[in-house]
Parts: sequence; structure tokens; C-alpha cells
Amino acid sequence: MMLDFVDEAFDRKSWHGPNLWGSIRGVRAEQAAWRPGPGRHNIWELVLHAAYWKYVARRRLTGEKRGSFVLPGSNFFERPQGDPNEAAWKADTALLLNEHNELRQSVSQLPLASQTALKTAHLIRGVAAHDLYHAGQIRLLRRLWEAKVAPRKQSRTEPPVLR
Repeated sequence: MMLDFVDEAFDRKSWHGPNLWGSIRGVRAEQAAWRPGPGRHNIWELVLHAAYWKYVARRRLTGEKRGSFVLPGSNFFERPQGDPNEAAWKADTALLLNEHNELRQSVSQLPLASQTALKTAHLIRGVAAHDLYHAGQIRLLRRLWEAKVAPRKQSRTEPPVLR
């Protein structure tokens, strides 16, 4: 059952709408890099933030040594590094998918008694809640981008209307 929470929040069909993986489906590097204001996080950073906390949860479940996350730093990682490009965006979304799969594997290997222990269950439910929280943020950022940036880009590419 704990694995179901993790899966629904990340990439399985659920009643509430887009989950984390669904919220980034179709996002391009330019959109992922857009910030709604100075000092605000973008979609790209939220993706890496989610990947990092999946790593932390897995480490807590397995007792793995701290400091083995693939990127230097913790929590939030400034992105993009340089101009946004599709290859870097795809690599970072692949990191999220990998961390999810690693966490999922760790949860699936826990004995049922461990999964339902209060501390472990709280951690696993927390991972699911974290995914859904950031899925909502990403959906909101997508809508803001579509309202603020996409119309300006479209108006530059469409020929003027003659009246």
C-alpha cells in the first residue's frame, strides 16, 4: 500500500489530476527555466529538488551514507547552468526518474511490518505528499508561463493582422 502512495503521486493514474511526472510532461527547457520573479524557483529547480528529497528519503530508509547524491549541494540546485538546453533538461528529468525508481525499489524491499511502522510510514507518505505539492506548483508555473511568456512569443512570430 505504501508503494501505491509513492506511485500515484509520481506517475500512476490518480483521481486528483496530474502527478509529478505528469506535471512536467511536455515541458521544454525554456519553459522549465522561466522564473515568475527574481529569487523565485523555476520548474527545473523543483524537479531537482524533488529528486534530491527522494534520495534523502531512500537514504533514510536504507541507512545509506550521506553525501552520495549525484549533484553537489543539497535541497535546491540552481538551473539552468548557462542557457537552457533540451539535453540538460532531459538529463535532469532523467535524474528525477532514476531517484524515483531507486526509492521505489527500496520501499518495495521493505518488509510489510517495516512499511507500516509509524516512522517509516510517515516518511513514505511524506514523499508522496511532497511530490504532489510540487506537482501543483509546477502546474501553476506552467499556467503563469503560458499567460505571461507564451503570448509574447507568439505575437513576435505571427504576421501582423491588416485591417
